[in-house]
Amino acid sequence: MRGPTYAGRVSHEEVRVSADIGALSLRVAEAAATIINDAVNSRGRCAVALSGGGTPKALYTLLASRFRDAIPWTRVHVFWADERYVPAGDARSNYTMAKEALLDHVACPAENIHPMPTTFPLAEDAAREYERVLRGYFGADVPRFDLIFLGLGEDGHTASLFPQSPALAEQACTVVAVSAPATPSTRLTLTMPVLTRAAHIHVLVAGANKASALGQVLSATADPTLFPAARLRSAEGTLTWWVDEDAAGSSSVILG
Repeated sequence: MRGPTYAGRVSHEEVRVSADIGALSLRVAEAAATIINDAVNSRGRCAVALSGGGTPKALYTLLASRFRDAIPWTRVHVFWADERYVPAGDARSNYTMAKEALLDHVACPAENIHPMPTTFPLAEDAAREYERVLRGYFGADVPRFDLIFLGLGEDGHTASLFPQSPALAEQACTVVAVSAPATPSTRLTLTMPVLTRAAHIHVLVAGANKASALGQVLSATADPTLFPAARLRSAEGTLTWWVDEDAAGSSSVILG
């Protein structure tokens, strides 16, 4: 159901509130299955970018179980929106979480899975290598993902684009290495021009600790330098905020 429209909000933006993370994840899985099938039916393949953190894990588990047979996994190419610069088997790795919750349980070919590399001595070299991977799939243009899953931090960050980060101003590169005010600090992230060009952006937001940041991001006066996720509102495709009741809180910006 389409949410109410607010001043400053573009017509392709929606806020969808669910009771809890379980209900939210189910609705996102249903929407994602439709988007993936539509892309495969139209172009023969679908490019999806995953995120890490705790919020999307329930979604990935649903996609790997209840929705496993509803998605043509052999035609799906999986990328990542960001990654912590840790070894692939590290419990903090976004790749590892997605592998264990989703990719180990579906028929997505190994050659269709494109994790961000974390084996280079310098993270900057790893960023350049992932740019090469993206060019190999998308060509020379700015990548246009069919679907990107993102989250929202308590400080308003999304992917690994943090408040006041120099990476927020990046226009030339599609992937950059950043030093984040979090542990581990060294990370790789897609840049904002890539995120906002996606055909569909799904931002999952759960928990009362996200309510303040979400209210700021969705306000008409949000400063995108201080609340980077607000920059997603310049998206070229559709932008959907999937929010649970705790994250929605009592915000009039969200609930109208």
